Amino acid sequence: MATLKHDTIYDAAVIGGGPAGATAAHDLASQGARVLLIDRAGRIKPCGGAIPPKLLREFNVPEHLLVAKAKSATIISPSNRHVNMPIEGGMVGMVDREHFDEWLRERAETAGADRMTGRFRSLEENEDGTVSLKIECADNQELSVCARQVIGADGARSEVVRQAFPKAERVPFVFAYHEIIESPIDLGDAFAGDRCDIYYNGKFSPDFYSWVFPHGNTTSIGTGSAQKGFNLRDSIQRLRKEIGLDGQATARCEGAPIPLKPLKRWDNGRNILVIGDAAGVVAPASGEGIYYAMACGRMGAEAAAAALQTGDARALAGARKQFMKAHGRVFFILGIMQKFWYANDKRRERFTSICADKDVQRLTWEAYMNKKLVKADHMAHARIFFKDLAHLFGLVSPQR
Repeated sequence: MATLKHDTIYDAAVIGGGPAGATAAHDLASQGARVLLIDRAGRIKPCGGAIPPKLLREFNVPEHLLVAKAKSATIISPSNRHVNMPIEGGMVGMVDREHFDEWLRERAETAGADRMTGRFRSLEENEDGTVSLKIECADNQELSVCARQVIGADGARSEVVRQAFPKAERVPFVFAYHEIIESPIDLGDAFAGDRCDIYYNGKFSPDFYSWVFPHGNTTSIGTGSAQKGFNLRDSIQRLRKEIGLDGQATARCEGAPIPLKPLKRWDNGRNILVIGDAAGVVAPASGEGIYYAMACGRMGAEAAAAALQTGDARALAGARKQFMKAHGRVFFILGIMQKFWYANDKRRERFTSICADKDVQRLTWEAYMNKKLVKADHMAHARIFFKDLAHLFGLVSPQR
C-alpha cells in the first residue's frame, strides 16, 4: 500500500473502495490525477455477486476473478413451482465481493492512486475551494486530508451525503442479509453449481426475493426486505432448512441496506460528487448493483476529470445526466415491476408464470447481458404485453 502524502493536496479523494469508488479512483489515476482512495477495513457488502459478461469486457476484468459461471436461473414460486430460465449463448458470472473488491482497489493503486485504510468522519469546504477531510485510522488516530474534489462512494447510508446534502430526499431501501456457506457436494436437483435459484415467496421475503447463488466452493444464500421488523436471519435459517442447506458450514454473514432509487442530485455544484450506492444506483426489482456501480464510477470519474481540467464545477452534474440517460428507463420499469409483482404471493405466483414464457426469458437475458432494453423484436414485446394483461386480469391460470 502506498505511503500517504500528508502534505499533498489531492485532485480527488475517493471515500469508499467498493466497485464504484475503486473504479473512479482507477480511472482518474490512469489519467494522471493525484488520487487518494479511502476505505474502511474489513467491510464486505452482502451481495449475490452476479455480473454480466459486459462488465468483464467494458471494465477489462479478467475471467479468473469469476468463482462460478451460471448457465441458468430457476424461479421458485410461493407454491414451490419451479421455472427454469436457461441462458442461451451466455452466462452470469459470479464473484465473491471479498476478493473482487480488493482486486479493484489494488488495480486503482497500480494505476497510481494512494490508498488509505480508515473511516471518514467529517468534511469542511475551504475558502480556496478545496475540501478538508477528517479520517479516523485503525489506531484511532485522526488525520486531515485536503483535496480539490471529494467523491463519496461510501454506501447506502452515506456519511458524505448526510453532511454535504443535508436536504437530500430519503430514498427507499431494501435491507439485505446473506450468509456465505460451504457449497454442498450432493443435493440432487435442489442445488447446482451452475444455476442461480431465486425464491419469490412471502415467507422468505414479504416484498423482495431470496436467492441461492453458487460461488464455487462457497454459496451465497440471502434475502432482502424493506419491511421493518421482518427478521432476515430467521428467514435465511428457514430457507436453509427447507432446501437442505442447514448443515453446511457458515463462513461469514453480512447485512446492509440497499437503495432502490437514484438520488435527484449527485453533486453540490462545487467540489463534492457521490456515486454508487451513495447515489442510489442499485436496480429495483433485481437489486443488481455491481455493474451499475462501476458504470457510475466511470461516469463520475469522467465528470470529475472534466471539472478538474476546465475549472467548471458544473461538469460534475454530467455524471448523473449520463447515467440516467443510459439506465434511467430501465430503473423506472424495474421499479414498477417490483412495486406491483412483489406485493403479495398471488401476484408472485403469476409473475413466476410470466417468467416461464420463452419470449420473456429471451428478452430478459438479452437486456441483462447488454444492460439496455431490447427494442428490435417488436412482435415479442407485443406478445408479452398481451400475456401480461391476461395475467393482470386473471384470464389465465398462474400454473400454465
